[in-house]
Order: sequence, then C-alpha cells, then structure tokens
Amino acid sequence: MKICYFANAASIHTVRWVKYFADRGHEVHLISIKTYETDRVENVNLHLLRVFCPQIRIVSYVIFLVYSVIQIRSLLRKINPDVLHTHYVTDYGFLGALSCFHPLVVTAWGSDVLVNPKVSRARKLAVEFALRRADLITCDAEHIQAPLVELGANPAKINLINFGIDIRKFSPGPKDEELMRRFEISDSPVIVSLRSLEPIYDIDSLVNAVPLILRQAPKAKFMIAGRGSQETRLKELAKSLGVVENIRFIGLIPNYELPRYLRTADIYVSTSLSDAGISASTAEAMACELPVVITDFGDNGKWVVDGVNGFLVPLKNPEALSSRILDLLSHQEKRLRFGQAARHVIEERMSIEKEMQRMEMLYDQLARRFRK
Repeated sequence: MKICYFANAASIHTVRWVKYFADRGHEVHLISIKTYETDRVENVNLHLLRVFCPQIRIVSYVIFLVYSVIQIRSLLRKINPDVLHTHYVTDYGFLGALSCFHPLVVTAWGSDVLVNPKVSRARKLAVEFALRRADLITCDAEHIQAPLVELGANPAKINLINFGIDIRKFSPGPKDEELMRRFEISDSPVIVSLRSLEPIYDIDSLVNAVPLILRQAPKAKFMIAGRGSQETRLKELAKSLGVVENIRFIGLIPNYELPRYLRTADIYVSTSLSDAGISASTAEAMACELPVVITDFGDNGKWVVDGVNGFLVPLKNPEALSSRILDLLSHQEKRLRFGQAARHVIEERMSIEKEMQRMEMLYDQLARRFRK
C-alpha cells in the first residue's frame, strides 16, 4: 500500500509507526509541520509544511489554516495515497479533515480528546469536525472511547490499537557501568522517572517523596529525565528539601539510549496526572523487567495489577509513593518477581508487531473499500 501519515515528525511515536510500515515494504510518506528540526527516517518520504504566521493571533491562525490546507491538498494530489493517517486530533486530525481526503484515519493520543476540547469552544469544534470526517478512529485506551463518542465519533469506527513496544530493543540486561560511573550511582539503588518536566506529570510528588525515602534508604539515588517548563522550579524544590545530592536531573534521553538507563535502574516511577493508555515509558520500563510504581489513573490499572507486577498509588500522594518505593527497595525478590510479571504483560499485549499487524489489516480494509 501507499500510506501517508500527517503527524509530528519529531515524536518517537510517529517515527515508530512510519518506520514499521516502511520496513514492511509499504510506500510511506510523512507530512509534518515544520516548526522544529527533525531527523529523516530511512525509506520514509518526508514532506515538511512551510509555516507562515503574521503576529496578529486570530489572523495568524486563519492564514495558517488556509496556507497549510493548500499545501496538504497539493501534496496529497501528488502522493495519491491509499490511506491518510493523522495523529493527534486537535491539530493534525483537524487539518487532515479539512483536506477532504478519504479514507481518513484519525488517532487520538489522550489530551487532544480529554483536555483540549475543554480549553475553548474553537478547539472543541475542531475535534468534533475531525472525528465526524474520519473513516476510522483509533485510540490506545478504553477510557477514551466514551469521550470520543461524546465528541461526535461513530462508535462503529473506533478501534483500540496500542502504540506498541519493540520488545527486542526494550529487554532486560545488565546495568550500564559507564552510566553508573557518570552519575556516581554504583553503590546505590536507583529510581528512575522518564516523564517530561511539565505540570501534567507532577514530578513535584516524586521530589517531595525523596526525603521520606531517604530516611530509611539514605543511599537511594533518583534519575529524573526529561525537559520542561518546571525544570528550574523542580531543581529549586530539591534544593529546598535538602535532597539535591541524591537527585540527578539528567535531561532528555534519546530513545535509542533508553534501554541503557532502564536496565541501570531498580525501580521506575510515573507520577502523571493524566495518560491515555499506559504511557510509552512505563511500557518500556516493564519490558526491561523493571517493577513500576505509577499513579492509579485511566487505563493504568488494566496494565499494572497492584501487588502483582507493580504498584498503583493515588494522585498527588508523596507519602503513598514513598511507601511503595521503600517496600520494593527492601525486598529484592519482590522487585524481580514484579519485573518478570511486568515484561510478560508487555509481551502478551503491547508488542509492536502484534499491534501494527492489526493496524495493517485495517488499512487494507479501508483501501479496498475506497479504491476506485
């Protein structure tokens, strides 16, 4: 097939999708808005939209829409794909719907459906328009399906497709000695967080839990990855709590290096206040046989059974978080058991091979239905 994606080319989720189908031998095109530098993916035809926006906000957005849609329609006429697949309903999905191309697939990522429609009437209308124009809608969490229907999606068009994890790349292995030397964590149990430093991920709760953990596990070290608007404030919080020596703010980690970091850690933590399905970083940690401590939100409980392959904790609760981390730090056998059970779940339900094979079948069905 000839598959055209309209999505953020800088997102690792986009890269995984386009790379998988390119590697399968399909002709893959990726259209993306040029607002950042991005690497090209082998065997994928990348098309970057030129963006022109005057300073006046409303005029800027209208011109952006018109200019973008003209470019998208021109590209689609040249590419003539069998399927157009947009990722993230609010912007790419809306623009894809404005292109009037069919068959159109729209994938919801989470906040585009759960948060953005509540921000303004305009965003809600954009989401509703995209969902009504879609021929197929996918999401990776059961709890998103009802909001999709409330926003106008046809329930018969909704399919649950997980983004998938490369379980060969993300697999258990020995700790990385170079990382242990670099971050001075050779003689310490390590807790890792990979969520962005933004309010929605509530890294505050993890930092506030650190002094509670250090009372009983003074050698524990915390690797907090990612960048974001809260970085400076979080570092100041760590300093004010007197725990800065035990926290390593290590910045953004390239995806290809993530297995090294996960294998070097002993426990993975996610304090997110909102997720669609299970987050990619949580699934990657589970695939590396790490026990996880994550917030009890959305579909997380469908992946992590509390006390079996990890722990679920209430939102914004440093005390509960510290208690569960200390439990795991105190019981190595439990960490190993949880980690093995966690990987089994990912192997069974989150393998990118299985999920993308299902998606390929849906593409084929759509292409056949709309083929002239």
